[in-house]
Amino acid sequence: MTGNVLILGATGRFGRHAATAFEAAGWKVTRYNRAEGSLWDACWGVDIIVNGWNPPYPRWQAELPGQTARLIEIAEASGARVILPGNVYPFGARSPARLAPETPHEATNPLGRARAEIEAVWAASNARVLILRGGDFLDTEASGNWFDKILTAKLASGRLTYPGPTDIPHSWAYLPDMARAAVALAEMSDALPRFADIPFPGYTFSGEELQAALERITGRAIKLARMSWLPVRFAAPFWSTGRHLLEMSYLWRKPHTLDSAAFRALLPEFRDTPLDVALASALHHQIDPDKTMARSGPRSVERGVA
Repeated sequence: MTGNVLILGATGRFGRHAATAFEAAGWKVTRYNRAEGSLWDACWGVDIIVNGWNPPYPRWQAELPGQTARLIEIAEASGARVILPGNVYPFGARSPARLAPETPHEATNPLGRARAEIEAVWAASNARVLILRGGDFLDTEASGNWFDKILTAKLASGRLTYPGPTDIPHSWAYLPDMARAAVALAEMSDALPRFADIPFPGYTFSGEELQAALERITGRAIKLARMSWLPVRFAAPFWSTGRHLLEMSYLWRKPHTLDSAAFRALLPEFRDTPLDVALASALHHQIDPDKTMARSGPRSVERGVA
């Protein structure tokens, strides 16, 4: 199945990759531009709506409910399936290490509750929706995420900065792979339940495993250092984003991985990009390609094995 897909937030991280992946698969892709017409008109007649809109943390509670209500109204009327890039926020700090579709949403912090409430509204609606849930993003260009903004910001100087204990497994999603998965699931949309919550397995690795991978890729020694949260704590009373970063910092201290069972059952032939290749792609602007030794990732790195 191919058809018409509308991308909301087509210049953002997930939206950009989704547009590319749908085009590569032969879909007719429309990138929505708020300045060129109404959302209702743009959505009418499409098969899939990819919601790549994601306001900054301080605006979540003010903007997400209204945005969600509007999209539900359109999706219920048009019959289009909405694809939402989900995250691990709704589960909360006391969740088990392995996160599955049936894992309760028990977050008590503001951002976690905001995401949990939005997903509950989608689940209670009559709209067709797919939540494709991923970990932290690995992008193919610097886009201001944790990986390029903090972890590898000093890689040129041989330094990897890690925001938590370096032996704690952390979940990651390589955006080109996650976008390919969105296309594959969209192509079987009619076979999915009305409300589908599918964790995207991606990769799970610790800071130490990341250090080893980066040393293989760059061909040189990388120093692994812990990030100090003190500057964020000092600035938080005056910096709303800093308060939210502190709120979510538990994810760097809590082992977590996304359960792959539901994803593999639907897409048993899906193949992830080898970890080292994905990391080299994410770092292409920082490393010398003549010295890159990217190859398949280490066996110690988990790839969503259920």
